[in-house]
Amino acid sequence: MIRPQLLKSKNSTMNDAEALFESSIPNLPLIGRGKVRDIYSVDERHLLIVTTDRLSAYDVVMPDPIPGKGAVLTSISLFWFRMMADIIDNQLTELRVDDVIDDPEIYRSLAKRALVVKRLKPLPIEAVVRGYLIGSGWRDYQQSGQTSGIALPPGLEQASKLPETLFTPASKAEAGDHDENISFDDVVDRIGERLAKRVRDVSIEIYERAAAYALECGIIIADTKFEFGLDDEGRLHLIDEVLTPDSSRFWPVEGYTVGISPPSFDKQFLRDYLDTLDWDKTPPGPRLPRKILKKTAKKYNEALTRLTGV
Repeated sequence: MIRPQLLKSKNSTMNDAEALFESSIPNLPLIGRGKVRDIYSVDERHLLIVTTDRLSAYDVVMPDPIPGKGAVLTSISLFWFRMMADIIDNQLTELRVDDVIDDPEIYRSLAKRALVVKRLKPLPIEAVVRGYLIGSGWRDYQQSGQTSGIALPPGLEQASKLPETLFTPASKAEAGDHDENISFDDVVDRIGERLAKRVRDVSIEIYERAAAYALECGIIIADTKFEFGLDDEGRLHLIDEVLTPDSSRFWPVEGYTVGISPPSFDKQFLRDYLDTLDWDKTPPGPRLPRKILKKTAKKYNEALTRLTGV
């Protein structure tokens, strides 16, 4: 029987645990593989999502996985899904992974990184929310004084706290392409005004609740992105992942300084390393040194511990 592809990487961290680069579940049809997640069909109403240990940056999957990363992302997402359940419906179901996977060995390898979720229709946008001026928002501001068509006050520095929380959506790129910042009017054109306003308002509400909580844990959530989907009745759901080190910038309060890219508990550390290489940010990604993988893994785990106590 085919087993999930477990890689004992020379760069392994976390006690040299086996890394799951790519899953394989013989009794479930594979729908597709994203940069990090493998998606399987369970039935007409449910999907199984496996969060692998693949690591992506600049929309390119790196050749070296981080053992245990998928379990960390799954734990953090579950934490936030439950916290935000009174704000919006989400993808979670009552089905457990062992309800849909019979093979005990496959179940053991996937139990902490897989979720059985509702089969929903994803919206064709990334709902990006910013509390601080960094990343592509900072680059846009330097060029135009705006981000996603929103004019900002003059004189802001890199990593400045924004005067108010901003909804700065992005297009959802095809595999291998880069997401691009778009305006709110572009969102209205794509999904309609009523739904666009609902996505914007919910995204800001989730971010502001999470940011206040995280601050008490010593983490500044600089920005994040959400994905949403609709059920057959048109009800909006929060899907994919929520406020993880893959989808957000987490800064330690004690390291925050305006005018620089602050230290972080997310893959910005990896991006900063990649920026030092002679690499054009197109596939294939470069091999990653052991020390970079170990430090990235440490940052992800510290985010999990600070936020959830695990």
